[in-house]
Amino acid sequence: MLLLVLGTAAGGGIPQWNCACPGCSGARAHPHRRRRHASLAVRTGEGRWYVVNATPDIGDQIEARPELHPGPGPRQTPVAGVILTDAELDHTLGIARLREAERLQVLATAPVRQALLDRLRLGEVLAPYTDVTWRELPGRGAEPLDGAGGGLQVTGIPVSGKRPRYAADAPDDDAWVVALRLYDPASGASVLYAPALAAWPDRLQQAAAEADCVIVDGTFWDDEEPRRTGISSRTSTGMGHLPIDGPDGTAERLAGLSARCLYTHLNNTNPLVDPAAPQHKRLARLGIEVAYDGMVIEP
Repeated sequence: MLLLVLGTAAGGGIPQWNCACPGCSGARAHPHRRRRHASLAVRTGEGRWYVVNATPDIGDQIEARPELHPGPGPRQTPVAGVILTDAELDHTLGIARLREAERLQVLATAPVRQALLDRLRLGEVLAPYTDVTWRELPGRGAEPLDGAGGGLQVTGIPVSGKRPRYAADAPDDDAWVVALRLYDPASGASVLYAPALAAWPDRLQQAAAEADCVIVDGTFWDDEEPRRTGISSRTSTGMGHLPIDGPDGTAERLAGLSARCLYTHLNNTNPLVDPAAPQHKRLARLGIEVAYDGMVIEP
């Protein structure tokens, strides 16, 4: 199994176009601090990749990785499809950016698929451009990414019923947000990817305990960060993201795992966007890393 970290930022990216917070201002002054929207590329075979979450940055993210470049045919691409963890705009707007593809596979849970088709009308929008095949992301068991054959397997573990704002009145369903378990039968390696976590259910804990690599939501450092920085009247948990630090934080959970653990999906207000922030040393003492754009992970 091979993973390419295409981006590690929460909604808006770092810097965010309309934000002058210290994190965004620092990224403008120091381009190495810039982060694109959180996404992964997962290799399922030689010259064949799936992108986890199609962000607004997807064109630049593909161009930044030679492994994802087209060829040798003029429109031959190694990008076989997209896997979605939720229906948020930050993770789905890039699907429209892929309209030049001859065909495209999208794996999503039922509520996510319906939101994109009924609320955003993506099916109608893309039909004149490309052939989109929607596949159900399994919530139980595992399904080979490349059809009925062997190879890398995927499972979507429901973690919360948090809907995007454009579907706030949609029916309740705990599969609105999932964590992905990626499993390679050939090597026995597994990866857990959860860029949005409003809760830590038992199934997630079990998958994390069995994983070789765990990459999770690091949107906010602590629960009061959104209110303290003035970006929201809600707390981190109120916005649907478990904080890193604090009594309900995820750092202590990760520290108890044997897996390699990393944070992704950092908000621009998170002190971790500054490489010199002391919070990095705190995580390092716990054996936890902060993922960065361009990182290569081979569990």
